[in-house]
Amino acid sequence: MDLRTLSDIKLPIEKGEKELRALAEKKLGGKLGYFAIKKKSLDARDKNNLRYVYTIEFSKQKPPKKEYKYERLTKEKLPDRPVLVVGSGPAGLFCAIRLIDHGITPIVIERGGSVEEREKSISSFVDTHRLNVDCNVQFGEGGAGTFSDGKLNTQTHSPLNREVLELFVRFGAPEEILWLAKPHIGSDRLKTVVKNMREYIRAQGGEVHFHTRLEDIVVKGGKVQEAVICRLNADTVCPNCEIIPVSAIVLAVGHSARDTFEMLLRRGITIRKKDFAVGVRIEHLQSSIGFAQYGKEYGKLPAADYKLVSHASDRAAFTFCMCPGGYVMPAASEEGGVVTNGMSNYARDGRNANSALIAQVTAADFEGDHPLAGVEFQRKLERAAYMVGGGTYAAPVQRVEDFLLDRSSSSFGEVLPTYAAGTAFADLREVLPAPIVAALKNAITDMDRRLKGFANPDALLTGVETRTSSPVRIERDERMQSVSVQGVYPCGEGAGYAGGITSSAADGLRVAEAVFGEFLGD
Repeated sequence: MDLRTLSDIKLPIEKGEKELRALAEKKLGGKLGYFAIKKKSLDARDKNNLRYVYTIEFSKQKPPKKEYKYERLTKEKLPDRPVLVVGSGPAGLFCAIRLIDHGITPIVIERGGSVEEREKSISSFVDTHRLNVDCNVQFGEGGAGTFSDGKLNTQTHSPLNREVLELFVRFGAPEEILWLAKPHIGSDRLKTVVKNMREYIRAQGGEVHFHTRLEDIVVKGGKVQEAVICRLNADTVCPNCEIIPVSAIVLAVGHSARDTFEMLLRRGITIRKKDFAVGVRIEHLQSSIGFAQYGKEYGKLPAADYKLVSHASDRAAFTFCMCPGGYVMPAASEEGGVVTNGMSNYARDGRNANSALIAQVTAADFEGDHPLAGVEFQRKLERAAYMVGGGTYAAPVQRVEDFLLDRSSSSFGEVLPTYAAGTAFADLREVLPAPIVAALKNAITDMDRRLKGFANPDALLTGVETRTSSPVRIERDERMQSVSVQGVYPCGEGAGYAGGITSSAADGLRVAEAVFGEFLGD
């Protein structure tokens, strides 16, 4: 089958797929048997002539259906002890699915609850300010990304990225993620997708256990032999723990599993601290962002986003996890700390836009050389935000004008907060280190030159954003195993090898291939 591509096809924003196909057939001089959009992006350089730009794939005949086929372990090579996947975020779920493709049925454990239980737990936290430390925005089925927007754009260029998108579509994501330049699923639809993945794993003979935490590992002769797992029960003080034999453990624990990091250190797993970034969430009216990006025609287009970087200071600052038409989420996972995150649903139809506005921190900012020094740095800021915010998980907030003038706010302007657990006016200098404050101030002014209105006096800052990425890296070798304990496979964002949903899912696939290869080679 002769599949070919045609690029740089431009259409006015009011035209759709029917007009696109007609234009392509006119350019190619005949009817097409097969036609598919491969990429769609918006050219907004001329706000008076907004256009979509397409790349299509085509042929005169219909191509055969694409199928992925994977080598499966023979009965003789199947491990006699289970593979344990710790964590059901994108890294853990995609790893489990790929293991099943190779004939290995894993046990997946997740300290948090299912997506249905997570929604109830988060709603209860907002209403009562009583935090469930094991089931929240950070922990539970789908990982932290479930309550983020389901953004799938990535700066990595892994050949697995396309397969990640196709797997998402297979489990219920909208097909458009295969061609949009900035694909997203939306937090509302992502919940259904991860539920479908869970049901598939179980249907194929795998196990998925919620409210189950990895408590310890047993290492003998430099190789992991057993795992201590604890069933968490809110009605009892002591969890129900058991020891299970394992052939391998995949550590897809997420970037907030601080107690797990501590346990791994005690068991001789090599961990080192790494750089990350901290800051705040910044909110604007979505209509203001739309007008700034697209002009007066913004209402005819999907909700506008942005991505900005500033080098106006010695310390780089940038926006991250931008959520058009979204909400600032209460994302604490430890008592006595305030953490923010952002989310939006598929429609992205909320009144406000929000994004992390963060500045880099390096090992030089941490106290001491301990591998978990970055964790303590995060924790210090989160606890400061908790106290300044009133000690009730209310988040400290400050208008941009007041932040730039070093004064606490006393009232809101046109931008009202979307953080549902309550807010308290504060001077963010009481929460963030002086170098971070300086970098964010310079960045706001600098970014306003490229996105008019970014420094709107009424734009709102909500603190603190500390969980942008993992503060550690669990060192692994060329076989994807821990450099210090065989059979332990650090995986995904929490282990320091990814930064977002797509790259985490791709790392899950990569680790699954490494586990399969180890059994295949025995």
